[in-house]
Amino acid sequence: MRLTRCQAALAAAITLNLLVLFYVSWLQQQPRNFRARGPRRGSATGPRVTILVREFEAFDNAVPELVDSFLQQDPGQPVVVAADTLPYPPLALPRIPNVRLALLQPALDRPAAASRPETYVATEFVALVPDGARADAPGQLERMVEMLRAGGARLVAAPVASANPARCLALNVSLREWTARYGPAPAAPRCDALDGDAVVLLRARDLFNLSAPLARPVSTGLFLQTALRGWPVQLLDVPFPAARQPPLATAHARWKAEREARARRAALLRALGIRLVRWEGGQLEWFGCSKETPRCFGTVVGDTPAYLYEERWTPPCCLRALRETARYVVGVLEAAGVRYWLEGGSLLGAARHGDIIPWDYDVDLGIYLEDVGNCEQLRGAEAGSVVDERGFVWEKAVEGDFFRVQYSESNHLHVDLWPFYPRNGVMTKDTWLDHRQDVEFPEHFLQPLVPLPFAGFVAQAPNNYRRFLELKFGPGVIENPEYPNPALLSLAGGG
Repeated sequence: MRLTRCQAALAAAITLNLLVLFYVSWLQQQPRNFRARGPRRGSATGPRVTILVREFEAFDNAVPELVDSFLQQDPGQPVVVAADTLPYPPLALPRIPNVRLALLQPALDRPAAASRPETYVATEFVALVPDGARADAPGQLERMVEMLRAGGARLVAAPVASANPARCLALNVSLREWTARYGPAPAAPRCDALDGDAVVLLRARDLFNLSAPLARPVSTGLFLQTALRGWPVQLLDVPFPAARQPPLATAHARWKAEREARARRAALLRALGIRLVRWEGGQLEWFGCSKETPRCFGTVVGDTPAYLYEERWTPPCCLRALRETARYVVGVLEAAGVRYWLEGGSLLGAARHGDIIPWDYDVDLGIYLEDVGNCEQLRGAEAGSVVDERGFVWEKAVEGDFFRVQYSESNHLHVDLWPFYPRNGVMTKDTWLDHRQDVEFPEHFLQPLVPLPFAGFVAQAPNNYRRFLELKFGPGVIENPEYPNPALLSLAGGG
């Protein structure tokens, strides 16, 4: 059957309408950057700041009041509420184009850009606003913008008049040592980090150039990253008011929020490579391996642990475990009458600074072979692995005729015990590995042994340990630090 011109025109019109409806529906589902933009960043005809709400608990929050308070100051104020997944119970947010809910976890039914927070921000500046804050006076964000533009600080913050208003802290982040150190800020109100509730304003490009811009807890993650980059924050003395009905008002809600915040902080610090935090009062908090977990690094290849290739040294939790194991093993050997001495890199660390070398991954002790029978744990290790009453594992090494004491069954940080015996005045042994320091030496270095501070206790060491070390490693070894295998990776940076 042939179509008339009227029927063809009608079919074309219907098809065009369907295409338009499909395009509009698709466009509404896209993040802000995929849609037609409003004023460009920095334009004088529109807002220069996006309110970004990230730090809140889905189960108990005042986010709707927060959002409404900013919209009352400026109905066109861009607001982005960012959550990993769809909040439940649902947030009662205004259904207007300038208020967006950004879900950061990728999903099968959304484009990749939808889970990138920068997709939702079209302004030059971003204000990170914590739950429990609200806008009160017009122009406060603009005053913060002008303060930021004045220079000197990369971030400007205003405290929230809550039960925990922000205060200044000093923060030193050492990636090489896997450590963050907090302390009093010497030049407040300019500081490295904040503790407490604050609205923090910075340029959008600065925020989204961070490796984890919206990781939670936001304050912890943000200031670790900015302090590492040397970006100071200026804390103003004009606060934002607190919500009229603050969140987490019940003891149970606070308990739940604090528990989840601790878990988030631990996960974030591990993800960012922080294994030790020294808080303002000197308290230490560890986020690395323990007796119940595997060590922080895998099998070592070519005497060069993987972390050295990342320009990091031995994680502090591993050094702590090595110190504990070394102290314990030395105590057992001394009680059993086994003659021992610091060997190899462990003796080098003791001679250089009285501790384990910061990039070393085990402890080496020499022992007299004839004394092995004096020690119950070593006798047991001859027949198989022995776990003692403290959870340390004594065993014969699979690589040869020497002993190994592991920190635990789970954590294989260890002390190696090398049995030597004298032959014609020279100390030798039956297993030799491909290490440059693995050589014979005159027995007179052990007659007598001398005390030497090491890893928080006093251990026995060869007399004239400088000559002993130079025999093993070469002249000037104490004064010239180097990684274990310079042919693979050098301390000076060459590989």
